[in-house]
Amino acid sequence: MADPAVQKFILKVLMSLPGPILRAMSGGGTVYRGGRTLDPRFQFLTAAAAKMPSITSLSPDEARAASAKGLAAMSGPPEPGVRTETLSIDGPEGPLKLRAYRPADQDSDAPLIVFAHFGGGVIGDLETCHAFCGILARIARTAVISVDYRLAPDHRFPAGLDDVLAAFRWSRDNAARFGALPGTAAIGGDSMGGNFAAIVAQEMQRTGEAQPALQLLIYPAVDVASETASMTTYADAYPLSRPIMDWFMGHYMGPDANPADPRLSPDKTTDLAGLAPAVVITAGFDPLVDQGEAYAKRLVAAGVPTTYRCYDSLAHGFTAFTGAVPAADAACREIARLVRAGFEART
Repeated sequence: MADPAVQKFILKVLMSLPGPILRAMSGGGTVYRGGRTLDPRFQFLTAAAAKMPSITSLSPDEARAASAKGLAAMSGPPEPGVRTETLSIDGPEGPLKLRAYRPADQDSDAPLIVFAHFGGGVIGDLETCHAFCGILARIARTAVISVDYRLAPDHRFPAGLDDVLAAFRWSRDNAARFGALPGTAAIGGDSMGGNFAAIVAQEMQRTGEAQPALQLLIYPAVDVASETASMTTYADAYPLSRPIMDWFMGHYMGPDANPADPRLSPDKTTDLAGLAPAVVITAGFDPLVDQGEAYAKRLVAAGVPTTYRCYDSLAHGFTAFTGAVPAADAACREIARLVRAGFEART
């Protein structure tokens, strides 16, 4: 088995090749679908992944190990000037691990942001979003609290959501400890983490608590009950395909879960008025692109200040590809700037 450092070096060399060469090595020309053109590096990775077993053929434990290994090769280096601290707080069912990121030039007037990683509620950990959380902390100039929430099928819905809610409330109440604006916090996440983030904002409204300072929803899964055109157009996309989506939900939802429950599908909430200002991000080559865009439009219609960006050439999960896909790294830095702008708009 090749050394992980060697594998990462080889991948870096391959990803440095010109786009036309990568497309040729992928076995074809430009991938154009749904009016979008796939980034050549994602095209190369898609072709390589097609030769490997899908995680749908693995057990959840095997899928976690395989995805962790693969994502480690894709991740960018730690962000300079950002220090980290691992914490343990009391969670709903025992200790809950968090990782705090603090930039050297942190703004004490900015709220911290609690962030939940992607993984369908089944895979992922604090390493999944490590590089992105560092980027977010440094460019948004605020503390970031990453949540190591419980995973299905050992802990099905709503265990992971409950952990993120607990982490949000604890971080909000302890914001001053991290040099952030006391008594408030933003919430964010990507994919299933984006699902959690959207639900946290809605849950604060349901319980009469103050809204998050901002909600950052990156290619969020906001509707697990409905079909959209992008689920067909990008059904075989990498790294999230329709079969993988179904595999995730099969493990995440218990037999009695209702997919239309707003705590599973936040887009099913009738009234979105009064929710926190939002930054909603989608990726073009993603079965979830339509529902993310639709949720952003609903927020706007409800009077919620909303910034929407679709990175047409990128694929789902791009926050974890900052070391392999330059366009993904650039997108992550722009997202962090949008968060910073959202914080500045509050003052």
